[in-house]
Amino acid sequence: MTTPDPNTHPVQTPIDGVLDLHTFCPQEVPDLVREYLHACRIRHITKIRIIHGKGKGVLRETVHAILRREPMVRGFHLANDRGSWGATLVDIYPPNVSLPPRRRPEAKAHRPGPVPGWYRLLHRIFARH
Repeated sequence: MTTPDPNTHPVQTPIDGVLDLHTFCPQEVPDLVREYLHACRIRHITKIRIIHGKGKGVLRETVHAILRREPMVRGFHLANDRGSWGATLVDIYPPNVSLPPRRRPEAKAHRPGPVPGWYRLLHRIFARH
């Protein structure tokens, strides 16, 4: 069992519209992004830059998945300036604007498509009575 180091302090992030995720662990990112967006909205900061880096794109996809589900997000896109796809620009609703209702995923009607030939063959082999 490890004891916490008394010399370590939580990372303080200024609420200035720029969030750099390089100093955070991946498991902290979902809560951090949501809390940062809420803090920016309270401070009337509606244009936010989230720096996730380029890499393999895993962190970028995580951030985009969070942004898609967050009702206060008006829209987002990859930055096409200095950092290009290493950052995402986010536009959120200001605090004096009511948020749109959450969209429920539409139930998709299940339409069975054509059954592949290999499936029919397996069904004939293993579905014998």
